Amino acid sequence: MSKLPRLAATLSVTTACACLGFASWAQDAADPARWLSPTMINARASMFTPTLNYLTFQHMDQMFATRTVPAGSETWELSENPISLEGSYTILGETYDLEGALEQTRTNALVVLKDGELVYERYRNGSGPTTRFLTFSVAKSYTSTLIGLALQDGLIENLDDPVTKYLPEMEGTGYDGPSVRDLLRMRSGVDWEERYEFGSDTQLTKVHDNALVAYNYRWCDYAANESVKGATAPDERFNYATLDTSVLGCIVERVTGRTGAEYMAEKLWQPMGAESDAYWIMDGPDDIGREFYGAGLAVTARDHARFGQMFLQGGMANGTRVLPEAWVTEATVPDAGYSPIEEGSPLGYQYQWWTEADSDVYMAMGLFHQFIRVDPSNKIVIVKTSYTEAPIGNDVENAELFAQITAKLTQ
Repeated sequence: MSKLPRLAATLSVTTACACLGFASWAQDAADPARWLSPTMINARASMFTPTLNYLTFQHMDQMFATRTVPAGSETWELSENPISLEGSYTILGETYDLEGALEQTRTNALVVLKDGELVYERYRNGSGPTTRFLTFSVAKSYTSTLIGLALQDGLIENLDDPVTKYLPEMEGTGYDGPSVRDLLRMRSGVDWEERYEFGSDTQLTKVHDNALVAYNYRWCDYAANESVKGATAPDERFNYATLDTSVLGCIVERVTGRTGAEYMAEKLWQPMGAESDAYWIMDGPDDIGREFYGAGLAVTARDHARFGQMFLQGGMANGTRVLPEAWVTEATVPDAGYSPIEEGSPLGYQYQWWTEADSDVYMAMGLFHQFIRVDPSNKIVIVKTSYTEAPIGNDVENAELFAQITAKLTQ
């Protein structure tokens, strides 16, 4: 994290315009200076700063080009049945009251549904019910759902189809071989290292810096580069790769002929009865950028809860069938041989959803500890948005918090 100022200093507009033909489209982009001034590039490079990320995660639309996912005219009204969650909480051996536990786990928002009712809602640090939080890789579970909708619409014929059937520009790359299903399971075999050291020269951070920070190129452009090779055979092992999800999003674009935001609005957001518009942050200005499918969706905590509740109800939302029940099961219940992600891990992975060993719980999870936790047995959905200092780690704190909330609601 300490390297961010150095990164910001090096990613100037001059540097950005020198890469991958950027100058050829920058002159034609609508008001490119809005997103490409040194101030904006430096801001994006510094968005994870620990003392300020509680705020930046609430206002990403002021830092990035975005595409709106408009809500419809009919809202899925969540009935309210307030239940107190006050009491003592033990987090890493220390005892706190509820507010202390929320502070210890650096919580911006906590929304809890039980039996389909809104039982608890708490916002902190200047946020509120209409705040759209960027929740990073929680977006992956939404992108997976768009794949399921495209499959339902017959636009994707079979999940075992090769990626190149839908994206022929991937021929000759690491994505020439794996199937759509392989990408859903993070088993593409592509040589990719998901290491979160922002401001460093790791593979992930180089693409992050060039695509999201400096708008040099798109995530899918990087995936289609012949330098992206396979490291293992498809389906040989689990390797978490945000690049895989970016390619899934580009498949959605290709088969629908629409932007991801447009398709999501028509097929998911409006039928689900979302209360508020969502938005995707982009890897470039609107005329050339794409939605950051792997980690770029900003949503209110209530609408995240609706999404989780829809899955808990087998694809039904407000009396409307949005997803096939079979897809919900296929996407969230581990197949034999595919869980856990590694020996001894408490987590498995299905179609861009994390699964918990020895339970039917599944979760959408994102960097800096964002969660949609769906607990079918107890009929509980917990949404938590956070602003932790480090992007990963300290998962035990949140697991303990969720377990104690569940106990209070089921005792």
